[in-house]
Amino acid sequence: MVSSVESLRVDKWLWCIRAYKTRSEAAEACRSGRVKVNEAEAKASRELKMGDAVSFRKSPVTYTYKVVGFPKSRVAAKLVAEFADDQTPQEERDKLNVDRLTIFVQREKGTGRPTKKDRRQLDFLMEKGDLS
Repeated sequence: MVSSVESLRVDKWLWCIRAYKTRSEAAEACRSGRVKVNEAEAKASRELKMGDAVSFRKSPVTYTYKVVGFPKSRVAAKLVAEFADDQTPQEERDKLNVDRLTIFVQREKGTGRPTKKDRRQLDFLMEKGDLS
């Protein structure tokens, strides 16, 4: 499904590979400096070539892709690998799981705010890391 096109605008390519939901979101990311091509900030109209390294920041992760091809239009999620080689380091992907690892203490409904004593116990448990 790789087309014979030799280059494509950055914003259109990011939209086609499903990095952003709309092309205008991709263009806004370029305008705000969150998109880099070969380590240099890129305008939305920048033409991509085969082999370019595209990195874009979607908080908290900075994704990195290598351009492998140029789709004619937006592609299905399963076909993204034909046009983009994901080179995002595992450390960046681990940032997505940080929220799941944070400790959340649920209090019974109607108990109100924690007292000073409750707060000290919570702080002690958080430092210890044992909430069982």
